[in-house]
Amino acid sequence: MLPFARFQRPAALALAAFLACSAAQADLVEADAAYDRGDYDVALSEYRTLADGGLARAQAMLGSMYRSGTGVDPNAALAREWYTLAAEQGHPGAQVNLGHMYDTGEGVNPDKEAAADWYRRAALQGNAAAQFNLGNLYDFGEGVEPSKTQALEWYARAARGGLADAMLRLAVMYDRGDGIDASPAQALTWYRHAAENDNAIAQTLLGIRYDQGNGVEQDKVKALKWYRLAADQGNADARFYVGFMYDVGDGVAEDNAKAAKWYRLAADQGLDRAQANLGLLHQLGEGVAKDNIEALRWYRQAAEQGYAPAQYNIGNLYYSGDGVPQNKTEAANWYRKAGERGFADAQVLLGLMYYQGEGVEEDPVQAHAWWSLAAEQGKALAVSNRDSLDETLTPEQLAQSGAIAASLRSASSAKP
Repeated sequence: MLPFARFQRPAALALAAFLACSAAQADLVEADAAYDRGDYDVALSEYRTLADGGLARAQAMLGSMYRSGTGVDPNAALAREWYTLAAEQGHPGAQVNLGHMYDTGEGVNPDKEAAADWYRRAALQGNAAAQFNLGNLYDFGEGVEPSKTQALEWYARAARGGLADAMLRLAVMYDRGDGIDASPAQALTWYRHAAENDNAIAQTLLGIRYDQGNGVEQDKVKALKWYRLAADQGNADARFYVGFMYDVGDGVAEDNAKAAKWYRLAADQGLDRAQANLGLLHQLGEGVAKDNIEALRWYRQAAEQGYAPAQYNIGNLYYSGDGVPQNKTEAANWYRKAGERGFADAQVLLGLMYYQGEGVEEDPVQAHAWWSLAAEQGKALAVSNRDSLDETLTPEQLAQSGAIAASLRSASSAKP
């Protein structure tokens, strides 16, 4: 009978542990229910009791509540404490969140090595977000030795776990041959997987491929389909492309009103190209009321971001006085801004203004320099005007022009 006696007490302990576990799980269900219905005071109390008892899931939830300020004042230090308790018990969600706090310096000094350690622990448990974040660290050599091979491996694991961002990163690596052999077929496969998993960037890039016939048969209908899916998710680039297709009637019936609608959505998000094109629609009165003041407002928003076509268009408005007071000095200033960014049409016109002394002091050397830059981009008028000046300028003046052009060329290449 001795063997039976020896096993009775462990069995009783096991039963007690089972009952305690069942009670804790029941309390956790109640806490989750309170959280889901927005009764955060009750949820916080229940989670704290369970967390004090050592339940990792409750500790992780407390960490998230303090991190996000859900039902409590945000407190990154407390969030980190609770995440650490849960993470040390092996809770993968707490591990990845703790890793992210170290990664970004949220409530703690940034520590990429600690981030990599916590990401790795969660990643080895199959947490896709941790796998992706660990891949990022290897990709950029932060907290670990840089390794495209390791980055690819962890991105692939995360992608197989269904993470669309990882699918996109794989696509880009295969597309660019970023540390690995380029593979257009693999790139397209992963772009498609990411797009089908609602990644708006992948949908936009897939739309561009169909739009341009890059690696796939050109198909404007499919391009518009992918653009629209991304645009409906708020992707500014996709909204611009939808607007552009309606603007020029590319694959769809031309509809300037629809173009203006999509441009406006992207422009309100700060996309310079959309702001400039919306400004042009207002200047031309296409799809919207003709309004040069509104056109200038949108052009300025794009121009202030350094968008050369918008800077050029502002120059045109001031040069012609079309809806704004004519000001050729202001026109020259804007042509210069665009020209310094390599915009050839602005370079041609600024050269003319220097040659004729409009808005600037007459200066054939400056004219020659600006026409030389535009001529390099194939502008026929610039070639003709430059060649004519070649016959009238002295060798010293031609040398000065060359130095000016070289300086402008170098400055242009340095601008984003």
